[in-house]
Amino acid sequence: MIRPSSRLAGLFAGLLLAAGGLSGPAAAEVPVQPYEVVRAYPHDRTAFTEGLFFHDGALYESTGLYPSFIRKVDLETGAVQRQRDLPTIYFGEGMTTLNGKLYSLTWRNHIGFIWTLDDFSPLGGFSYPGEGWALTTDGRRLIMSDGTDQLRFLDPETLAETGRVSVTADGRPLDQINELEWIDGEVFANIWQDSRIARIDPETGVVKAFIDLAALVPKDAGLDPNDDVANGIAWDAAGKRLFVTGKRWPQLFEIRLK
Repeated sequence: MIRPSSRLAGLFAGLLLAAGGLSGPAAAEVPVQPYEVVRAYPHDRTAFTEGLFFHDGALYESTGLYPSFIRKVDLETGAVQRQRDLPTIYFGEGMTTLNGKLYSLTWRNHIGFIWTLDDFSPLGGFSYPGEGWALTTDGRRLIMSDGTDQLRFLDPETLAETGRVSVTADGRPLDQINELEWIDGEVFANIWQDSRIARIDPETGVVKAFIDLAALVPKDAGLDPNDDVANGIAWDAAGKRLFVTGKRWPQLFEIRLK
């Protein structure tokens, strides 16, 4: 048997690769990160959760549907401590807080609102192209999702867009990016109608891991599988506690990543 030279063998392999006869190295799949449930808390069964964050010992939640509202909630009991309803023409979306202000989005009205965090008094508004889905902050910028594979970065004073990044998983665009939370240098994001949370590198947009909440979806609770999906991520930075819930879920869960 005549063996080809290494140069000819390399050339032959290259031709086969170009023709589809050989495949290159497969891209590594995004890992799924395990977790354990630490505790369950009560959650309002009527709350169509859009935005969620934890601040100074309390949960803040925004909802969609009509009427939509923003509210401050006692974590232990689920009792509403403060609430403001949006005008009924607005379908509320995500929200976050920065420098004593609360910023909230609407879905298809191209309008966001600014409120005081302490009593939800209105401070003004801002506009943006496209849909509004979710907001979080890295302490300097607002980070916004719009239902596509894009994360937008906004100046918190001017509300002007200062940049954006495309989110990818296994090298492919990941759209339907929904509720956001900034956790230790990463963006955690729900995916609409998906049980997974994506851990996103904000610089590159690359998904580093998924967290699958399928096991937490309430069973026999009369939920709509198309609408009442996992949505809502809150991070207690001081206590290092991670909270997750879903639209109209009867419980909010504290989970610990492994």
